[in-house]
Amino acid sequence: MIQEISLQDPAVFKTIMAMLCIFVGCFIRSTIGFGLAVVSAPLLYQISHAYVPGPIILIALLLSLINALTFKSKLSLQGLGLAVLGRIPGSLCGAMLLLFIHGKALSVLIGVIVLVAVGISLLPIKIQPNPFRLTIAGFFSGLFGTSASIGGPPMALLLQHQEANTIRANLSAYFLISCVISLAILIPLGHFGMEHLLISLPLLPAGLAGYAVAMRAIKIIPTHSVRMASLTICTISGVTAIVSAFLD
Repeated sequence: MIQEISLQDPAVFKTIMAMLCIFVGCFIRSTIGFGLAVVSAPLLYQISHAYVPGPIILIALLLSLINALTFKSKLSLQGLGLAVLGRIPGSLCGAMLLLFIHGKALSVLIGVIVLVAVGISLLPIKIQPNPFRLTIAGFFSGLFGTSASIGGPPMALLLQHQEANTIRANLSAYFLISCVISLAILIPLGHFGMEHLLISLPLLPAGLAGYAVAMRAIKIIPTHSVRMASLTICTISGVTAIVSAFLD
């Protein structure tokens, strides 16, 4: 007998809410180049701690591959190798955070870092990418990407003044490699196993739907709006991460 599926079932309701979060996150990520975890991670963490960081990183891996292929004509790998190099020790440190730092403290730390990054970006100066800054941004991207799946802001804030499709292409290529690094570290530590894989499966079609809708939206979104949206998303994410720590 096929069991009836009811929205009153807490497990079903949580899954639907998680799918909605991923849909919105993937829409934003495909539209402006980043934002999947920035938007969805604080909310998914409230639905179930198991969604962070592994399942989000898996969705980000799939979405990064699709976006990298979509915008491959705008791809410029110059300097991204240094960011990836910085990502490796950052990811290892992020894994250590998962072992020793309480979730609430980590949530507050992430929120503060994101808000500080937004404040720096709003200063009347342009932070131009250079080898040192790319390496440092890669480190902090790995630190927060592996520990809480929110690795976008450091790289996005550094690359935000590039042309919109170039941002999408370069960040997608960077995140593609970064997600592989993070998952390779999380799996032996037990932070991404069969349980996490199974709860990730319903999120895949939601992520693809968010991408499909975004491909229609980017044709009418100007570059300036891309930058302002990215800063707004970072601000909301930072505040949400801090507030959620005290509500949990």
